[in-house]
Amino acid sequence: MTAPKTSYYAPDGGHPPQSQLLTDRAMFTDAYAVIPKGTMRDIVTSFLPFWESTRLWVLSRPLSGFAETFSQYIMEVQPGGGSDHPETDAGAEGVLFVVEGEATLTVEGETHVLREGGYAFLPPATLWTLRNTGSKALRFHWIRKAYEAVPGLPHPEVIIANEQDIAPTPMPGTDGKWATTRFVDPSDLRHDMHVTVVTFEPGAVIPFAETHVMEHGLYVLEGKAVYRLNQDWVEVEAGDYMWLRAFCPQACYAGGPGRFRYLLYKDVNRHMALRPSGTAQPMPAPRKISAPAA
Repeated sequence: MTAPKTSYYAPDGGHPPQSQLLTDRAMFTDAYAVIPKGTMRDIVTSFLPFWESTRLWVLSRPLSGFAETFSQYIMEVQPGGGSDHPETDAGAEGVLFVVEGEATLTVEGETHVLREGGYAFLPPATLWTLRNTGSKALRFHWIRKAYEAVPGLPHPEVIIANEQDIAPTPMPGTDGKWATTRFVDPSDLRHDMHVTVVTFEPGAVIPFAETHVMEHGLYVLEGKAVYRLNQDWVEVEAGDYMWLRAFCPQACYAGGPGRFRYLLYKDVNRHMALRPSGTAQPMPAPRKISAPAA
């Protein structure tokens, strides 16, 4: 049986005609937001310092009382464009994921070419540059988070990969119909965020309402499904983005006809911050307790 061709949806902007009806699926609630592909138009793009021939759609940002840990952009870089000073926050870690075109990424003096499905994890304070040396527009996701360092744990290293070279890990008891492509070992506690690709075959489901502490960003790469968000069932398709705060219940029914795949962000592997600053008080070293005298 021939494996299905992997596809990646990328927006290209533009504007709808004046005759188009306003009705759409965009919504923002106190538990989740749905940003449909039809809202990613020219008029809502942004620009960044030190990026040439580049615009972006901001899908999410830290928002008090909602999802507070990360930001996610779709970057669009024209041929010849890019940046020699892309990240201006030395404390930010990042993940790049290419959905269209080719990125020439130079990290600490070593050059890599990222094509569709290409992934890069960039630890905080990493020196990197990115250029579009191809002949068509480059589009990629850039997920950023303030790295939460832990005394005694080193920072993780740079990772360069492509999802098409990694075998997905099936969820137990699903006959391979629900699987996750992982770029990072889940047991590597140096990492405080995971970005993965989740795949559902036609007819697959999340058969319970997942309700847990992780914040989520889900960008639909391929296919369509009905997704449970809090108390609502919402139709989503390739190009749509779902943004979930902590503890927002979620479930999924992928009815087909093709696969349903999304790029997923979640925060992991850290204590819950107990202070507004998020800074924990250091624990003293354990003391030796002498045995009582006989």
